[in-house]
Amino acid sequence: MLQPKRTKYRKQFRGRMRGAAIAGSTVNSGEVGLKAMEPAWITARQIESARVAITRHLKRGGQVWVRVFPDKSVTKKPAETRMGGGKAGVDFWVAVVKPGRIMFEVSGVPHNEAVDALRLASQKLPIATKVVFRDRLATAVSNAAA
Repeated sequence: MLQPKRTKYRKQFRGRMRGAAIAGSTVNSGEVGLKAMEPAWITARQIESARVAITRHLKRGGQVWVRVFPDKSVTKKPAETRMGGGKAGVDFWVAVVKPGRIMFEVSGVPHNEAVDALRLASQKLPIATKVVFRDRLATAVSNAAA
């Protein structure tokens, strides 16, 4: 399961998920990506489940990039516990995902196989997603300028 290495004294506020993702909104490393269309907290278990679904479908071929990391701690008090007594211990870790964020990228496999793998991964996630492709025009222009 993904979680930060250094977690001493780390209890966070819930925060807000306003606006669209600015960073991480383009396909960088792979050819095909899975883009979030809604804001949500994606747990470390959901990320791992989606990653396993992709790698199993690709039969461990190609390359997979996980572009989200669960660095936000979520605390939870035990059931039937009275209020008070301070903030509870860390229960699980989440990644804050805003609309437009690329969560997974795949390359090195046939186009339709990558799309099928990402569709399987989207079934494991609690939000609406969309399969997107690397913008070949933008990369061609940047290569020509260099």
